[in-house]
Amino acid sequence: MSVSEHIRSKLSQVSHRPGVYLMKDRFGTVIYVGKARDLRRRVSQYFQPSRRRGWDLKFRALVEAIHDFDVHIVKSDAESVLLEGRLIKEFRPRYNISFRDDKRFLLVKVNLNDPIPRFTLARLETDDGARYFGPFASGGSARRTLALIRHRFNLRGCRPLTPTEADYRHCLYAHLKVCTAPCIGNVTLEQYRMQVHAAVDFLAGQCGEMAAELEARMKAAAAALDFEQAARLRDLLADLQRTTQRTAKFERVPYTLPVTLDPEGELEALATALGLPRPPDRIEGFDISNISGTFKVSSLVSFWRGRPDRANYRRYRIKSVAGQDDCACVAETIQRRYRRLLADLAGCEGPSAPRSNGAKAGAAEGGAASPGDLQRAVDDVSARFQGRRRQPDEDAAALKPGPARAGLPDLILIDGGKGQLNAACAELARLGLTEVPVIGLAKEYEEIYRPGGGEPLRLGLDHPAVKLLQRVRDESHRVANSFNAQLRLRRISESLLDEFPGIGGTRKAALLKRFGSVQRLKLATVEQIAEVPGFGGEMAGKLRAFLEARSRPGGAAASAQSADAPTP
Repeated sequence: MSVSEHIRSKLSQVSHRPGVYLMKDRFGTVIYVGKARDLRRRVSQYFQPSRRRGWDLKFRALVEAIHDFDVHIVKSDAESVLLEGRLIKEFRPRYNISFRDDKRFLLVKVNLNDPIPRFTLARLETDDGARYFGPFASGGSARRTLALIRHRFNLRGCRPLTPTEADYRHCLYAHLKVCTAPCIGNVTLEQYRMQVHAAVDFLAGQCGEMAAELEARMKAAAAALDFEQAARLRDLLADLQRTTQRTAKFERVPYTLPVTLDPEGELEALATALGLPRPPDRIEGFDISNISGTFKVSSLVSFWRGRPDRANYRRYRIKSVAGQDDCACVAETIQRRYRRLLADLAGCEGPSAPRSNGAKAGAAEGGAASPGDLQRAVDDVSARFQGRRRQPDEDAAALKPGPARAGLPDLILIDGGKGQLNAACAELARLGLTEVPVIGLAKEYEEIYRPGGGEPLRLGLDHPAVKLLQRVRDESHRVANSFNAQLRLRRISESLLDEFPGIGGTRKAALLKRFGSVQRLKLATVEQIAEVPGFGGEMAGKLRAFLEARSRPGGAAASAQSADAPTP
């Protein structure tokens, strides 16, 4: 593979410092994210002859697809690991395997508003008034350092929010003299809070004294030929340095959707391959996203003349499908989308249909579209796809996307195979939209399925029509996954109740059923909480105190002081 002058010029400007590099294809899509201690040496290896390219088919395919690259310089290897993981989760490159799941790096969390604060590990930073440290590239180092802090500052590690004397009888931390046991009055709460604040300062980077002490003990053990003890102290010192090292806050890398080099040519090739009367101006793509049947959502993306028309994107929460059934989810999305669109074209809106961009108000406010109005809209669509010539005003409107052209598409793309395609065709037939072309695109071999059965169409990965369909499919996949992740994060934010000791799934479900959300629960009185099944006056009072401790003002400011914790 010959290296272009553009890449040679960029390679000459790459630094020898540690950092992260992003490989891109000719459409600007990030296809691989990697890290390196020496960016120039590592990136240059991709463009030099090597034996690996002969036997590693994946590596060879990656190198042949590289058209451009970007680099981000960081201060240390730990920062490069954190940034690499974040970029992989954001871009989900084709050739990356690690970090593609939703697992995040560990953080150390302490809520100073708790009656007796304790240090715990978390993976998600929320606005709960707590202070966070991290994230940490090495989870093992974070755990070992947290254990060191508990022993050094005599901190509690038990779970109860407010431990009592009964908890003390079963507390190994107190009996081993690791914890000063403020629960039984061994020290006052003020003294214990001083211990907590000292530990907070330690995590914030004021650990020079302890590091010097560990280093001195390590050298003394080595001098006494106790090499095992010296090795343990050496590892502990390394864990301490890794955990307390300050890391930078990484700004979000802006997402840019790759665009085609020849949109007109791709549209012409697509029309020829599918036998369409003319190149499709508007293509609408659909995709489904769920996790084991939960958080079922779907996305609609609209492309106008080969380019994304974001003003006409839509997101749907699946309402009528139980369990994991992608075909049923596709059917519901198609039915909701085009019933609504037909009502808009007829000039009447159903009372339950949300107003979309570019929709006109109904003739009768709140009145449902009559069958005659919907039939006239269907007839207009049929005439359009049977070759009716556009009027001059239609030609003028066709020159630009947006509300003026937010009508029925020229082609519908379903992400999936025969099952998803048949479900979409059945719903379109019920709506009388049999004239609208619809296809399915299966991921494994990029096979194009068409209504009526038969063998799928394989055009090859380099075919211009396939590249256009891939961009529509990938964009619908991105929108659906981001909506799914947004709902999951919203649900995770309600896991504040999980931190309250003594509350299980049944009680948590009863609370959420009674109040609807944690935010509404925070406004409830003790008497209202006590009315929930499974709660008495004592438990309701403890929960009310717990929520008040989490809602005290100043918590957000304290959390913001953690310069080590980038926003996840």
